[in-house]
Amino acid sequence: MRAVGYKLPRPIQDDAALVDIDLPRPVASGRDLLVEVKAISVNPVDTKVRAAALPEEGDWKVLGWDAAGIVAEAGPQASLFKAGDEVFYAGAITRPGTNAEFHLVDERIAGRKPKTLGWAEAAALPLTSITAWEALFDRLDVKGRAVAGAAQSVLIVGGAGGVGSIAIQLARRLTGLTVIATASRPETKAWTTALGAHHVVDHSKPLALEVAALGIGAPAFVFSTTNTDRHLAEIAALIAPQGRFALIDDPATLDINPFKRKSVSVHWEFMFTRSMFGTADIAQQGHLLNEVSRLVDEGTLRTTLAENFGAINAANLRRAHALIESGGARGKIVLEGF
Repeated sequence: MRAVGYKLPRPIQDDAALVDIDLPRPVASGRDLLVEVKAISVNPVDTKVRAAALPEEGDWKVLGWDAAGIVAEAGPQASLFKAGDEVFYAGAITRPGTNAEFHLVDERIAGRKPKTLGWAEAAALPLTSITAWEALFDRLDVKGRAVAGAAQSVLIVGGAGGVGSIAIQLARRLTGLTVIATASRPETKAWTTALGAHHVVDHSKPLALEVAALGIGAPAFVFSTTNTDRHLAEIAALIAPQGRFALIDDPATLDINPFKRKSVSVHWEFMFTRSMFGTADIAQQGHLLNEVSRLVDEGTLRTTLAENFGAINAANLRRAHALIESGGARGKIVLEGF
C-alpha cells in the first residue's frame, strides 16, 4: 500500500523529511478496524513527532492521526462497526499513523462519520474536537460548578488554530458562557468571529489589558492552546480568583506559582492519554466523536477545514508541515485521496 514516512528526523525543507513509500497492507485483529483512508488532516503533533521521533530499527515512521475513511475489515472481536461503515477518528500516538492507504485503529476510539460532510471536511475534526471537548468539559468542567464572583466567560488563547476553532464552537453552542478568543491578524480575527466568538482580543498585546477593556470582568475559565509560556503571566493576572486554567501545548518550563494566590486549578489536556494507557473509559472517545457527528449533522457545529492541499503524498505533506511550523495556519489543513 502507498504511504508517507521517514527514516530520520529532518527539517521539513529537506526532501527526505517525508517521502513516498510502499508498505504491506495491515490485517485487522482483536478489536481493530482496518480502514481504507480517504482523507487526513495535519496537526502540530505531526510536526513535533517528525522533528524528534525515530522509527523502530529498520522501519519507517508513518505519521498522521486524523482520518476519515471506510472500514475494509473488522477484527474478530470488533462489534461496533462492520466492513463498509464510514468512520472518522484520531488514532493512537503509539501506533503507525494515518498517512497510508490502509490504517489500523481500535474501534473504541472511532466514531461514525458525519453524513452531511465529505471526506476532507470530516477528517478535519477528530483530534481537535476530542482535545477541545475534553479540555472544556472534562478538565475545566465549564458546565459544572460555577466560579463564584467570576465572569461566566472563557478565554480561548489561539482561537484561530485547529483546537481553538472547534473550542469556540463548543463553548458558544453548548454552554451559556461568553466566549473570548484571541487572534492578531485581520483574517484570523474574522475567522474566530465567524465561528461564534462574542469578543476577539489581540494576543500580540498584553492580554490582561485586552480582556479588562471588554468590561465584563475576570473570566472564570482560560483555555490556552498555544504559546502558553509567552502568555502565562498575563493569564495569571486576568483569570478570576478560584478560576480554572487548561493548556495543551508543551512549554519548556511551566511555572504555575503565580496561580497560587488566586487558588487557580491547572489542568493539562492530552487527547492520546486514553489510548496510550488503555484507560477503563477509552470508549468515551468513540462516544464523543459520535456526539460531534450528531451535532454536525444537525447544524450545530461546522467543519474547521481551512485548506485542502490535494492528494495524500510526501510533497503535499511537506507543504502542510511547513505551513504549520510557520505559525501562519488557521483552522485545519486537509489532504484527500491517493
